[in-house]
Amino acid sequence: MFKPVEEQLKLLKKGAVEIIQEEDLVRKLERSRKENRPLRVKAGFDPTAPDIHLGHTVLLRKMKHFQELGHEVIFLIGDFTGLIGDPSGRSATRPAMTREEINRNAETYKQQVFKILDPQKTIIDFNSRWLGALSSFDIIRLTSKYTVARILERDDFTKRFKAGLPISVHELLYPLMQAYDSVALQADVELGGTDQKFNLLVGREIQREYGQEPQVILTMPLLEGLDGVEKMSKSLGNYVGINEPPEEIFGKLMSISDELMYRYYELLTDVPTDQIEDWKKQAREGSLNPRDLKAGLARMVVADFWGEEEGQRAAEEFDRIFKHKDLPSEMEEKVVETYGEQTQLELVDLMVNLGIVPSRGEAKRLIRQGGVYVDGQRVEDLEHKLDASRTEQILKVGKRKFYRLKLQHK
Repeated sequence: MFKPVEEQLKLLKKGAVEIIQEEDLVRKLERSRKENRPLRVKAGFDPTAPDIHLGHTVLLRKMKHFQELGHEVIFLIGDFTGLIGDPSGRSATRPAMTREEINRNAETYKQQVFKILDPQKTIIDFNSRWLGALSSFDIIRLTSKYTVARILERDDFTKRFKAGLPISVHELLYPLMQAYDSVALQADVELGGTDQKFNLLVGREIQREYGQEPQVILTMPLLEGLDGVEKMSKSLGNYVGINEPPEEIFGKLMSISDELMYRYYELLTDVPTDQIEDWKKQAREGSLNPRDLKAGLARMVVADFWGEEEGQRAAEEFDRIFKHKDLPSEMEEKVVETYGEQTQLELVDLMVNLGIVPSRGEAKRLIRQGGVYVDGQRVEDLEHKLDASRTEQILKVGKRKFYRLKLQHK
């Protein structure tokens, strides 16, 4: 038995940017409840990268909400559309992926999504199952149902067209292929980020053309990264990967701003909106410390992916290092070999040679910013040298990286 529609809507609207059309969703939910038939809810993921970060989980969590309400959730891996490459938001043609890359990334996705979704209630499908079976006739029939003018209304295509930048024909097919996914799956609802709105709307139109009831679209915001400005992205380095060690996830989340913390609570946890608003009020009045709220957020997120015990352990480890100024219980060990009469070691060179930083320039930048410590003392001299006679030293780089240096004389 499904919950009352009003109760379902409250959960489904949490964090959502837009529902097109909300009255259609209400009608579908009412019919679902009356007929005791779950809605078919799909979200597509192109396997363009092997790792899932917190930005991806915003959509996964909304899929989980539909699962909790008893609806049928389809995690669709775009192994066929991945060969085209989603042109959304791009100023140039995306390089095509190989079948091997797609298959490898798809397998990694399948392992990671079940940290959020219920594996017993999740259908995993691949759009090559139907798109790969389309004949030339079928594809021509599909393309006849939408106009070039409508495709070029897309903002990214418009900008590229006006700038005289190339748009490959296969890119124009992407929205139609994604739309056909909804036809093949007879989707009642499709979820996506705000950057996917155009593609999702095409899905509604193509379903109509194939005699189906148009799907409802629910869009979720693009999660800001740790900097609070740019969209979370691995290429920008402002991301939190769900497979990262618990201590790393915890430490990264403790570094975000108070304002961003509330947004993360809304999009990355199931804490009710009214509770989040109450916390904001208490923090403004000074009766609640934002740092404690942030620690609670970090603990919840770690628990989602590593379990409650690891969440608590990561919190205790963070406090031990940063609140009580202790060293972490586990540190990466680096062996440093010295030779002959060598009494000193150039720190900058050492950091590069040990693979701690990619270049001397990066090592110097970290020192200038006050982010390098040796045995608890901040390094301020770019020419700093380690005492080679001391067989063990602790090197700290940035806020959370600790290395135990073992010096061995040859």
